[in-house]
Amino acid sequence: MKVGRIIDGKAFAARLREKVATGVESFARQTGRKPGLAVVLVGEDPASSVYVRSKGKATAAAGMESFEFKRPATISQDELLELVDELNGDDRVDGILVQLPLPGHIDDKAVIAAIDPAKDVDGFHVVNSGKLAIGEEALVPCTPLGCLMLLKDELGDLDGLEAVVVGRSNIVGKPMAQLLLKENCTVTLAHSRTRDLASVVHRADIVVAAVGRPEMIKGDWIKPDAVVIDVGINRVTDPEEGKTSLVGDVATSEALSHVRAITPVPGGVGPMTIAVLLRNTLVAASQRAGLPAPEGV
Repeated sequence: MKVGRIIDGKAFAARLREKVATGVESFARQTGRKPGLAVVLVGEDPASSVYVRSKGKATAAAGMESFEFKRPATISQDELLELVDELNGDDRVDGILVQLPLPGHIDDKAVIAAIDPAKDVDGFHVVNSGKLAIGEEALVPCTPLGCLMLLKDELGDLDGLEAVVVGRSNIVGKPMAQLLLKENCTVTLAHSRTRDLASVVHRADIVVAAVGRPEMIKGDWIKPDAVVIDVGINRVTDPEEGKTSLVGDVATSEALSHVRAITPVPGGVGPMTIAVLLRNTLVAASQRAGLPAPEGV
Protein backbone atom coordinates (compact mmCIF):
# COMPACT_ATOMS: atom_id res chain seq x y z
CA MET A 1 0.00 0.00 0.00
CA LYS A 2 1.22 3.48 -0.89
CA VAL A 3 2.12 5.74 2.03
CA GLY A 4 2.47 9.51 1.63
CA ARG A 5 5.50 11.46 2.77
CA ILE A 6 5.55 13.23 6.13
CA ILE A 7 6.65 16.87 5.68
CA ASP A 8 9.24 17.76 8.31
CA GLY A 9 8.26 21.29 9.32
CA LYS A 10 10.71 21.23 12.21
CA ALA A 11 13.70 20.67 9.89
CA PHE A 12 12.52 23.32 7.40
CA ALA A 13 12.01 25.81 10.22
CA ALA A 14 15.54 25.13 11.53
CA ARG A 15 16.98 25.89 8.07
CA LEU A 16 14.94 29.09 7.84
CA ARG A 17 16.15 30.21 11.26
CA GLU A 18 19.76 29.68 10.16
CA LYS A 19 19.15 31.86 7.09
CA VAL A 20 17.56 34.53 9.28
CA ALA A 21 20.56 34.46 11.64
CA THR A 22 22.88 35.01 8.66
CA GLY A 23 20.69 37.92 7.52
CA VAL A 24 20.77 39.39 11.04
CA GLU A 25 24.58 39.36 11.01
CA SER A 26 24.58 41.20 7.68
CA PHE A 27 22.02 43.73 8.97
CA ALA A 28 24.11 44.40 12.08
CA ARG A 29 27.26 44.97 10.01
CA GLN A 30 25.46 47.50 7.82
CA THR A 31 23.53 49.37 10.50
CA GLY A 32 25.56 48.95 13.68
CA ARG A 33 22.61 47.51 15.58
CA LYS A 34 20.55 44.34 15.84
CA PRO A 35 16.94 44.00 14.71
CA GLY A 36 14.59 44.24 17.70
CA LEU A 37 11.36 42.37 18.44
CA ALA A 38 9.04 43.55 21.22
CA VAL A 39 6.51 41.05 22.58
CA VAL A 40 3.69 42.20 24.85
CA LEU A 41 2.03 39.65 27.14
CA VAL A 42 -1.09 40.66 29.07
CA GLY A 43 -2.15 38.37 31.90
CA GLU A 44 -0.97 34.91 32.91
CA ASP A 45 -2.50 32.59 30.31
CA PRO A 46 -0.27 29.46 30.54
CA ALA A 47 -0.19 28.69 26.81
CA SER A 48 0.57 32.31 25.93
CA SER A 49 3.32 32.45 28.55
CA VAL A 50 5.01 29.36 27.12
CA TYR A 51 4.72 30.73 23.60
CA VAL A 52 6.20 34.10 24.58
CA ARG A 53 9.15 32.39 26.29
CA SER A 54 9.75 30.34 23.13
CA LYS A 55 9.68 33.49 21.02
CA GLY A 56 12.17 35.21 23.33
CA LYS A 57 14.62 32.30 23.16
CA ALA A 58 14.30 32.04 19.36
CA THR A 59 14.80 35.80 18.95
CA ALA A 60 18.00 35.73 21.00
CA ALA A 61 19.24 32.60 19.18
CA ALA A 62 18.85 34.43 15.86
CA GLY A 63 21.04 37.28 17.15
CA MET A 64 18.20 39.77 17.55
CA GLU A 65 17.28 42.00 20.48
CA SER A 66 14.32 40.64 22.45
CA PHE A 67 12.13 43.03 24.43
CA GLU A 68 9.41 41.52 26.63
CA PHE A 69 6.67 43.57 28.27
CA LYS A 70 4.51 41.68 30.76
CA ARG A 71 1.44 43.47 32.03
CA PRO A 72 -1.30 42.32 34.45
CA ALA A 73 -4.68 41.23 33.13
CA THR A 74 -6.15 44.29 34.88
CA ILE A 75 -4.35 46.74 32.57
CA SER A 76 -6.76 49.17 30.94
CA GLN A 77 -7.12 49.42 27.19
CA ASP A 78 -5.81 52.99 27.26
CA GLU A 79 -2.70 51.89 29.17
CA LEU A 80 -2.05 49.10 26.66
CA LEU A 81 -2.52 51.48 23.72
CA GLU A 82 -0.08 53.87 25.37
CA LEU A 83 2.53 51.08 25.57
CA VAL A 84 2.00 50.24 21.89
CA ASP A 85 2.45 53.91 20.99
CA GLU A 86 5.74 54.00 22.92
CA LEU A 87 6.98 50.93 21.04
CA ASN A 88 5.94 52.50 17.72
CA GLY A 89 8.29 55.39 18.50
CA ASP A 90 11.17 53.27 19.81
CA ASP A 91 13.90 53.05 17.14
CA ARG A 92 15.33 49.90 18.75
CA VAL A 93 12.10 48.06 17.98
CA ASP A 94 11.47 46.80 14.43
CA GLY A 95 8.65 44.39 15.22
CA ILE A 96 5.77 44.57 17.70
CA LEU A 97 3.73 41.53 18.65
CA VAL A 98 0.87 41.74 21.14
CA GLN A 99 0.13 38.18 22.23
CA LEU A 100 -3.49 37.14 21.70
CA PRO A 101 -5.97 36.49 23.20
CA LEU A 102 -6.28 39.61 25.31
CA PRO A 103 -8.56 39.93 28.38
CA GLY A 104 -12.22 40.43 27.56
CA HIS A 105 -12.33 44.11 28.47
CA ILE A 106 -9.74 44.97 25.79
CA ASP A 107 -10.67 45.32 22.11
CA ASP A 108 -8.18 43.19 20.13
CA LYS A 109 -8.93 45.09 16.92
CA ALA A 110 -8.21 48.47 18.50
CA VAL A 111 -4.85 47.25 19.78
CA ILE A 112 -3.84 45.73 16.44
CA ALA A 113 -4.93 48.91 14.64
CA ALA A 114 -2.65 50.94 16.94
CA ILE A 115 0.50 49.08 15.85
CA ASP A 116 2.62 50.83 13.22
CA PRO A 117 2.01 48.75 10.04
CA ALA A 118 5.76 48.87 9.35
CA LYS A 119 6.32 47.06 12.68
CA ASP A 120 3.32 44.72 12.40
CA VAL A 121 5.29 41.45 12.19
CA ASP A 122 2.11 39.43 12.88
CA GLY A 123 0.68 40.84 9.64
CA PHE A 124 -2.73 41.48 11.21
CA HIS A 125 -3.02 45.25 10.65
CA VAL A 126 -5.67 46.26 8.14
CA VAL A 127 -3.03 48.04 6.03
CA ASN A 128 -1.00 44.85 5.64
CA SER A 129 -4.16 42.77 5.12
CA GLY A 130 -5.30 45.20 2.43
CA LYS A 131 -1.94 45.17 0.65
CA LEU A 132 -1.96 41.37 0.61
CA ALA A 133 -5.51 41.36 -0.78
CA ILE A 134 -4.55 43.53 -3.77
CA GLY A 135 -1.26 41.74 -4.42
CA GLU A 136 1.16 44.31 -3.02
CA GLU A 137 4.17 43.47 -0.87
CA ALA A 138 3.22 43.37 2.81
CA LEU A 139 4.08 41.85 6.14
CA VAL A 140 2.13 38.60 6.02
CA PRO A 141 0.72 36.53 8.94
CA CYS A 142 3.33 34.03 10.03
CA THR A 143 1.38 30.77 9.90
CA PRO A 144 0.02 31.03 6.33
CA LEU A 145 3.37 32.27 5.03
CA GLY A 146 5.02 29.26 6.68
CA CYS A 147 2.44 26.99 5.01
CA LEU A 148 3.24 28.53 1.63
CA MET A 149 6.96 27.94 2.16
CA LEU A 150 6.32 24.26 2.91
CA LEU A 151 4.10 23.92 -0.17
CA LYS A 152 6.68 25.49 -2.49
CA ASP A 153 9.41 23.32 -1.01
CA GLU A 154 7.32 20.22 -1.72
CA LEU A 155 5.81 21.16 -5.10
CA GLY A 156 8.03 23.88 -6.55
CA ASP A 157 5.90 25.96 -8.92
CA LEU A 158 2.27 26.15 -7.75
CA ASP A 159 1.06 27.77 -10.98
CA GLY A 160 -2.36 26.50 -12.07
CA LEU A 161 -2.88 24.05 -9.21
CA GLU A 162 -6.29 23.80 -7.55
CA ALA A 163 -6.18 24.67 -3.86
CA VAL A 164 -8.84 24.36 -1.19
CA VAL A 165 -8.42 26.22 2.10
CA VAL A 166 -10.77 24.95 4.80
CA GLY A 167 -11.21 27.73 7.36
CA ARG A 168 -11.90 31.42 6.91
CA SER A 169 -10.15 33.11 9.85
CA ASN A 170 -8.34 36.42 9.41
CA ILE A 171 -5.24 34.83 10.93
CA VAL A 172 -4.89 31.79 8.64
CA GLY A 173 -7.66 31.02 6.16
CA LYS A 174 -8.15 34.35 4.39
CA PRO A 175 -4.44 35.30 4.09
CA MET A 176 -3.64 31.73 3.01
CA ALA A 177 -6.14 32.03 0.16
CA GLN A 178 -4.62 35.37 -0.90
CA LEU A 179 -1.08 33.93 -0.88
CA LEU A 180 -2.16 30.99 -3.03
CA LEU A 181 -3.93 33.32 -5.46
CA LYS A 182 -0.69 35.28 -5.75
CA GLU A 183 1.02 32.01 -6.76
CA ASN A 184 -1.58 31.60 -9.56
CA CYS A 185 -3.50 28.78 -7.91
CA THR A 186 -7.23 28.37 -8.44
CA VAL A 187 -8.46 28.83 -4.88
CA THR A 188 -11.63 27.81 -3.07
CA LEU A 189 -12.06 29.20 0.45
CA ALA A 190 -14.28 26.66 2.22
CA HIS A 191 -15.36 26.27 5.84
CA SER A 192 -17.32 24.08 8.24
CA ARG A 193 -20.65 25.12 6.71
CA THR A 194 -19.66 24.53 3.07
CA ARG A 195 -22.17 22.21 1.41
CA ASP A 196 -20.72 18.81 0.47
CA LEU A 197 -17.33 19.77 1.81
CA ALA A 198 -15.95 16.31 1.02
CA SER A 199 -16.51 16.84 -2.73
CA VAL A 200 -14.96 20.30 -2.59
CA VAL A 201 -11.85 18.99 -0.84
CA HIS A 202 -11.59 16.05 -3.27
CA ARG A 203 -11.00 18.44 -6.20
CA ALA A 204 -7.87 19.90 -4.68
CA ASP A 205 -4.22 19.38 -5.54
CA ILE A 206 -3.48 21.35 -2.36
CA VAL A 207 -5.51 21.17 0.85
CA VAL A 208 -4.85 23.59 3.72
CA ALA A 209 -6.87 22.59 6.77
CA ALA A 210 -7.39 25.38 9.30
CA VAL A 211 -10.91 24.87 10.57
CA GLY A 212 -10.19 24.00 14.22
CA ARG A 213 -12.15 20.73 14.37
CA PRO A 214 -10.29 17.54 15.29
CA GLU A 215 -9.84 15.15 12.34
CA MET A 216 -12.79 16.69 10.51
CA ILE A 217 -11.26 16.05 7.08
CA LYS A 218 -11.29 12.34 6.36
CA GLY A 219 -8.75 10.42 4.33
CA ASP A 220 -11.12 9.47 1.51
CA TRP A 221 -12.01 13.14 0.99
CA ILE A 222 -8.53 13.74 -0.37
CA LYS A 223 -7.60 13.45 -4.02
CA PRO A 224 -4.80 10.94 -4.74
CA ASP A 225 -1.36 12.60 -4.62
CA ALA A 226 -2.63 15.86 -3.13
CA VAL A 227 -0.41 17.76 -0.71
CA VAL A 228 -2.04 18.48 2.64
CA ILE A 229 -1.01 21.19 5.10
CA ASP A 230 -2.71 20.61 8.45
CA VAL A 231 -2.76 23.80 10.54
CA GLY A 232 -5.10 22.42 13.20
CA ILE A 233 -3.91 21.84 16.76
CA ASN A 234 -6.67 20.19 18.79
CA ARG A 235 -6.29 18.56 22.19
CA VAL A 236 -8.45 15.45 22.48
CA THR A 237 -8.97 12.91 25.28
CA ASP A 238 -9.01 9.16 24.71
CA PRO A 239 -12.33 8.04 26.28
CA GLU A 240 -10.91 4.64 27.31
CA GLU A 241 -7.48 5.60 28.68
CA GLY A 242 -8.25 9.19 29.66
CA LYS A 243 -5.00 10.42 28.11
CA THR A 244 -4.88 13.60 26.05
CA SER A 245 -3.09 14.04 22.74
CA LEU A 246 -2.76 16.61 19.98
CA VAL A 247 -4.41 15.96 16.62
CA GLY A 248 -4.89 18.09 13.54
CA ASP A 249 -7.93 18.93 11.46
CA VAL A 250 -7.15 15.99 9.14
CA ALA A 251 -7.44 12.29 9.99
CA THR A 252 -3.76 11.73 9.23
CA SER A 253 -3.67 7.93 9.55
CA GLU A 254 -6.47 7.66 6.98
CA ALA A 255 -5.01 10.33 4.71
CA LEU A 256 -1.53 8.79 4.44
CA SER A 257 -2.69 6.22 1.89
CA HIS A 258 -4.05 9.00 -0.36
CA VAL A 259 -1.69 11.94 -0.16
CA ARG A 260 1.60 12.74 -1.83
CA ALA A 261 2.70 14.49 1.36
CA ILE A 262 1.19 15.80 4.60
CA THR A 263 2.32 17.82 7.60
CA PRO A 264 2.11 16.01 10.95
CA VAL A 265 0.59 17.41 14.15
CA PRO A 266 2.67 18.28 16.08
CA GLY A 267 5.91 18.97 14.20
CA GLY A 268 4.53 20.29 10.92
CA VAL A 269 3.23 23.85 10.70
CA GLY A 270 3.83 24.74 14.37
CA PRO A 271 7.63 25.18 14.20
CA MET A 272 7.24 27.33 11.08
CA THR A 273 5.24 30.04 12.87
CA ILE A 274 8.07 31.27 15.12
CA ALA A 275 10.65 30.87 12.31
CA VAL A 276 8.54 33.10 10.04
CA LEU A 277 8.07 35.60 12.87
CA LEU A 278 11.86 35.96 12.99
CA ARG A 279 11.91 36.28 9.21
CA ASN A 280 9.24 39.00 9.31
CA THR A 281 11.19 40.91 11.96
CA LEU A 282 14.33 40.87 9.81
CA VAL A 283 12.32 42.00 6.76
CA ALA A 284 10.68 44.81 8.77
CA ALA A 285 14.07 45.93 10.11
CA SER A 286 15.56 45.96 6.62
CA GLN A 287 12.67 47.97 5.21
CA ARG A 288 12.87 50.50 8.04
CA ALA A 289 16.62 50.87 7.47
CA GLY A 290 16.19 51.36 3.71
CA LEU A 291 18.05 48.13 2.93
CA PRO A 292 17.10 45.64 0.21
CA ALA A 293 15.10 42.59 1.22
CA PRO A 294 17.31 39.96 2.84
CA GLU A 295 18.22 37.09 0.51
CA GLY A 296 17.02 33.57 1.02
CA VAL A 297 14.21 34.28 3.47
